[in-house]
Amino acid sequence: MRTAHASVNRALLGLVGVLLLGAGGLVLLGGLDLPARLHLDLPSGWPWARPDDVLLPAADRTRFTGRGWWWPAVIAGLAVLVLLLLWWLLAQLRRRRLGTVLVDTGDGAGATVRGRALEDVLAAGAAAVDGVDRAAAVLTGRRTAPQVRALLVLAPHADPGTVVLRLSETALTDARTSAGLECLPAEVRLRAVRHRPERVG
Repeated sequence: MRTAHASVNRALLGLVGVLLLGAGGLVLLGGLDLPARLHLDLPSGWPWARPDDVLLPAADRTRFTGRGWWWPAVIAGLAVLVLLLLWWLLAQLRRRRLGTVLVDTGDGAGATVRGRALEDVLAAGAAAVDGVDRAAAVLTGRRTAPQVRALLVLAPHADPGTVVLRLSETALTDARTSAGLECLPAEVRLRAVRHRPERVG
């Protein structure tokens, strides 16, 4: 799934790049008056062939401006376009969850482990650390170089520094060793458990 998404993203980026490059080349060709300078025989009706050519003639620019639906349609179309572009940008920036992790078996072939299964093991190992009330883990990055994002909900008596140290020494080390990884970077977020205030007196 990640490969398919990456291929689609690369294809879209390539298509947009080609279209923008082509449009920019056409505008530059006419703006610098290159057809006349280089004695190029362009086909009739070629757009933007001279410096005084415009992108849209006045008749095309003002054809629908007198109608009541024109400006609401333009604003709505631009708003939808902006929202789609923002959604696409956020989708690219978001670190996607790993579906599988490639484990080094020592024979050169390797094996794959479900990302969810490894996440469950990491979460269980983190929850077993003294001072951790609840834990969750998500794998991101690449199959051969996974990264961990962990959320630990700490008990009231927990010491954050000690909890992070024990997490590194136990759950993270076990996962790195079992997967045959040289390193397993982790981003750990700590949150205190919510509890009702105690009454005194």
